Amino acid sequence: MTGAPEIRASYAVRVSRPEAGWRVELLADDAGDELPVLERALGDPGAEGWPPPFVLVLDSRLYFVVLRHGPGGMVRALISDATMLEWVLAAEVVERYGIGVDTDGAFDDDESGWPGGDLDVFADDGLPAAELRPIVTADDLWADEMVQRIAERLGFADQLATAVTP
Repeated sequence: MTGAPEIRASYAVRVSRPEAGWRVELLADDAGDELPVLERALGDPGAEGWPPPFVLVLDSRLYFVVLRHGPGGMVRALISDATMLEWVLAAEVVERYGIGVDTDGAFDDDESGWPGGDLDVFADDGLPAAELRPIVTADDLWADEMVQRIAERLGFADQLATAVTP
């Protein structure tokens, strides 16, 4: 039986757009759990033009994190589910970037979490918060499916699949 190749359940990639096309580099076969390493993978602020590259981490299909330099070199962060605090990377991202987590009101009826941080992290690539929000709040999507939709929308789905297929 043939079908789409299986991709990793966890990974960390660096995504950039040098000149005319997208470039996706695998940073780790599994999800990176060292936030300083992921921040260093962004490179120097402004070194690669605008929009800057970003680091995307998918952890066990449960949640994903995006890190990207913003104005003045600050790091912008998005987490697809800010309630995943039992996971080391998720807890570090929420703490370091001051992402608010209301655990009392965090879950809807089917116990889905909610995104936190900078929903405009892809706005300079053509995916503003208003269009990203329905993707990251879809109750019927796993985090890897959300990432796939984002990659398709931005145009780097093929490069991502190549980078994360074992």
